[in-house]
Amino acid sequence: MNIMRRAGKRAVLVSLVISLSAFAAMILGLFIHYRDTPIVRANNRNLSYLLLVSLMLWFFCSLIFIDQSSTVTCFLRQMIFGVVFSLAVSAILAKTFIVVVAFEAIKPGSTLQMWMVMRLSNSIVCCGSIIQVCICAVWLGTYPPFPDVDMQSEFGQITLCCNEGSTLAFYCVLGYLGFLASLSLLIAFLVRRLPDSFNEAKIITFSMLVFCTVWISFVPTYLSSKAKTMVAVEIVSILASSAGLLGCMFLPKCYVILLRSCDHSRNKFFK
Repeated sequence: MNIMRRAGKRAVLVSLVISLSAFAAMILGLFIHYRDTPIVRANNRNLSYLLLVSLMLWFFCSLIFIDQSSTVTCFLRQMIFGVVFSLAVSAILAKTFIVVVAFEAIKPGSTLQMWMVMRLSNSIVCCGSIIQVCICAVWLGTYPPFPDVDMQSEFGQITLCCNEGSTLAFYCVLGYLGFLASLSLLIAFLVRRLPDSFNEAKIITFSMLVFCTVWISFVPTYLSSKAKTMVAVEIVSILASSAGLLGCMFLPKCYVILLRSCDHSRNKFFK
């Protein structure tokens, strides 16, 4: 009976992951199709593509946590989680940076060129990801995660689980992600009152509020949970935060793209 319940829960989670990934892929396809529209070109469309691909990987990342604990999955899941998350959050930080600096670049007399802005934003993504890769490399080289058994969560049952190895390294990975997210939220919040043509800051601010709320709730819940429940809490947090970013950052843009394209098609038809 317990095996059937676990299989049912696993099937629901896998279906949810596939559905969210397919939704992200549809938005990516929409952005590529309408790549020459102002709303897609604004705020660096390559960063938007990178963020959408990162979110798809983010969804699939949760499948590693659903899988049965083994040497490979225990070794890789937190590393993939940390690197993919840092890539996505670094892309958001770079988009926030563009909002601020691009507004200064178009002011009369400014010596800052847009190509410099784009180059700096790419550097932010690379540096943000490389630092997380280094943290994960140190973790793997010192005290990596390994398969373990849990004999305390359920009386009379032995459950396979993953021991994170170095707890300090795990919280360093989470702390670094929190630092990137907080920096993006702070910068976006400070510049949220830029002119309407630069209202990307408002979207980023709301998106990062949702993201930070999920992960702030995650920490006390994770600490108060036992081995099997800890995994479930992390999976839910991964899916909730990534779905929140996908919805808050891209659904308003999709609405504008589709609405304007429909209006444009109607105008051509009636002409």
